[in-house]
Amino acid sequence: MKYTCKTSIKKWPKDERPRERLFKYGEHTLTNAELLAILFRTGAVGLDAVGLGRQVMSYFKTLRNMNHVDVRELRKFKGMGDAKIAQLKASFEIARRFMCERKEGSDVIKSPKDAADLLMPRLRDLKKEVFQVLLLDSRNHVIDIIEIEEGTVDAASPQIREICVKALQKFAVSVIAAHNHPSGEPEPSKEDAVFTENLVTAGNALQLNVLDHLIIGDNKYYSFAEHKRL
Repeated sequence: MKYTCKTSIKKWPKDERPRERLFKYGEHTLTNAELLAILFRTGAVGLDAVGLGRQVMSYFKTLRNMNHVDVRELRKFKGMGDAKIAQLKASFEIARRFMCERKEGSDVIKSPKDAADLLMPRLRDLKKEVFQVLLLDSRNHVIDIIEIEEGTVDAASPQIREICVKALQKFAVSVIAAHNHPSGEPEPSKEDAVFTENLVTAGNALQLNVLDHLIIGDNKYYSFAEHKRL
């Protein structure tokens, strides 16, 4: 972290300022450090916003590595106060929600991959296990995505009764259960298999189709349906 610059960005030539370049050439032309500089707005004593952005990128290497990082890690950087950290955290959450938003007419789940593609942006980088359920109508259109429980770093304990109640309240015909493995490896545990079996049994009793249970890893997933384990 040796970037030091005592010149304010306001004193830079206009064609070199990140904000002006964004409006003139488009945001896609900016580096990650320059995008962070626009988000941060200011740097620190002896360090402009671009320099701070370079420091942060040099440390984390990629934007994904910054995702869900503990705030204490960010506070190690000179100039990274609560306002900047909040802006950074908010920007990542906006990006996740944008990726998870369903386009009208394209929210039909035809395969396990469709479901995984929908859920992965939200679940793949989380440091704790989170359990979500896709609620589907008779044509497999997504009615809603509900979050049942956030667990510890290595376990979640979703309540089957709660899943069924939520599904019936929304008049869902089918459900797809999903949770992440923070390790990045989606191979199911014995507990995952037992839970899946119990959920299918409960669904059958309530005439609620359990189409799949997905485990989300790092850009990969495990489908109980694909492996014929439902």
